[in-house]
Amino acid sequence: MELSHVICEKRTYSKQYDTHDHAYGQLLFPLQGGMEIKLTERNIHLEEKYGFFLPPGCLHTFRATSRNEFLIVDLPKYVLTPEQQDEMYFELTEQWTAIRFLLLEELQNTGASSTDLTYLGRYISKKLQKKVARSIQYIHEHFPSKLTIEQLSQMENYHPAYYSIWFKKQTGMSPATYIQHVRLDEAKRLLTETSSSITTISNEVGFDYPSSFTRAFIRYEGISPQMYRKTFQKDK
Repeated sequence: MELSHVICEKRTYSKQYDTHDHAYGQLLFPLQGGMEIKLTERNIHLEEKYGFFLPPGCLHTFRATSRNEFLIVDLPKYVLTPEQQDEMYFELTEQWTAIRFLLLEELQNTGASSTDLTYLGRYISKKLQKKVARSIQYIHEHFPSKLTIEQLSQMENYHPAYYSIWFKKQTGMSPATYIQHVRLDEAKRLLTETSSSITTISNEVGFDYPSSFTRAFIRYEGISPQMYRKTFQKDK
């Protein structure tokens, strides 16, 4: 069923599984309790400190896991952009908490549908749009440091379990593999542009031990760092 306007309601759900999709986007904010959501590639356990966006046409199976109440925002396609085809599991930051508060206020004052809700719906749509990933930029700027999924996921306001799935969609590889590629690319530059020792280079790009660096480099390039340096010097 197509929607002609934004709808905001409080809803409760059964512990029985149900499966369907929507012709519109749907934003879920748990007010009490939680929900299990099964998607094609993953399962989500939606808890009170998080929100979840289901794009139009996303088939999902769901059930409540306890006594519950949710704030639901149904978003017609006209307030969404064509790029908003991915589900999003995000932490309730101060900004998202403020949005939830405004939705609750609007629901209490004017009911489930209003002009102001349409404006809020458009604002929410902008919040859901893809942007330059802060965590990916951070990796490139801080790859020699120890980086954790928890640390990186907080930068995108995503649940850690969802972040790895999201990251692979963005880059085609896991966070750990991506970080290693960035480190090894920098190692290749240092091998060819400096006379630093293998030990120094391995430390500079974030490896704890030269032996770990050498093993990773061989997997990545098919030859050892020493041979890579010699080959480059011969080519020059």
